[in-house]
Amino acid sequence: MDSDKWKERTARLKTETYALYLAARHPGTPWYAKVLAVAVVGYALSPIDFIPDFIPVLGLLDDLVIVPVGLALCIKMVPRDVMDECHEKAAEAVVGSFRAAGVATAIIIVVWLLLLGLVTFLVIRAFS
Repeated sequence: MDSDKWKERTARLKTETYALYLAARHPGTPWYAKVLAVAVVGYALSPIDFIPDFIPVLGLLDDLVIVPVGLALCIKMVPRDVMDECHEKAAEAVVGSFRAAGVATAIIIVVWLLLLGLVTFLVIRAFS
């Protein structure tokens, strides 16, 4: 597969992820779809993976499987009219904004650090 097709697929994946983010905030989206959408978008933007990227093949395979499967599942859960509206908004928006990506990454890192701090606190408390 040539690099143009990969770039096109990457751009489509970014647009789908942003559309899903918009759908998670839309009042017409059911609560269970919102929860899954937040999890998928968070995983897609998170610098932390379930399987670290340095593990050969599996490290990259989880990103190539988990995110698209999660996106597909969420898109099926969101009402068609809501998803169409979110796709239109995502297509109009500047998806590749470095500022927005930086802010999202910073928020996710803070959440991971807070979770790590909470687990550390609970472990120390349990062994004290």
